[in-house]
Amino acid sequence: MRKKIVAGNWKMNKSMEEALILASEVVHMVKDEVNTDVQVIIAPPALYLTTLQKHTEAVANMGIAAQNCSNKASGAYTGEISASMLKSIGATHVILGHSERRQYFNESNEVLAEKVNIVLENGLTPIFCCGETLEQRQAEGFLEFVASQLTDSLFHLSAEEFGKVVIAYEPIWAIGTGLTASSQQAQDMHAYLRGHIAGKYGQEVADNTSILYGGSCNEKNAEELFACPDVDGGLIGGASLKSREFTNIAKSF
Repeated sequence: MRKKIVAGNWKMNKSMEEALILASEVVHMVKDEVNTDVQVIIAPPALYLTTLQKHTEAVANMGIAAQNCSNKASGAYTGEISASMLKSIGATHVILGHSERRQYFNESNEVLAEKVNIVLENGLTPIFCCGETLEQRQAEGFLEFVASQLTDSLFHLSAEEFGKVVIAYEPIWAIGTGLTASSQQAQDMHAYLRGHIAGKYGQEVADNTSILYGGSCNEKNAEELFACPDVDGGLIGGASLKSREFTNIAKSF
């Protein structure tokens, strides 16, 4: 049975003091209010991972994610953070291929495949993002385009390795714009991606793969989105910076 997951991507927000307050509030709310079968993950800026991990580790159904990592194991790569470093400070997940990384830092499917490999080698769980722009959405073949991101970055993995990956579908046209894919649009894409996975790895692997929705999910639409049979949770952006709203999203199952 695949996991229900709500992950909060804080992006480049919050001072250290603000991050401590937000994490503390989320930890206490999750512990007191969220069903233990829902996995809750926070992804703060990398500077705060070590400190905040000490808070999240006290709650069995919580994890902490990095927002990115290097595709190199170690070496003279100034400013980069390796997967082994993240593992050593207690990180559990790494977000890979977010549309902002693809757009602003020109991350290719090939580089992301390397990142997936090194994250898995270090026993971390990749949250692999895929999605299309508004221009791509309005053109023919947008389903195939999103599926190709999985093919190019993930389908070199063995079935066992792929089973450790979480997928996050993020319609780029709905990130930070206030627009949201309808629940039917989200379900259609998630079902298509699950079918694409089944075509490569078989139905059992596909049925056990968690696919999250990552496009302006909030406490008002989460329940409807999470009720879709192929939507297994959310990768939350702006709403994850508000402890009550983020917790309410996690309670939407």
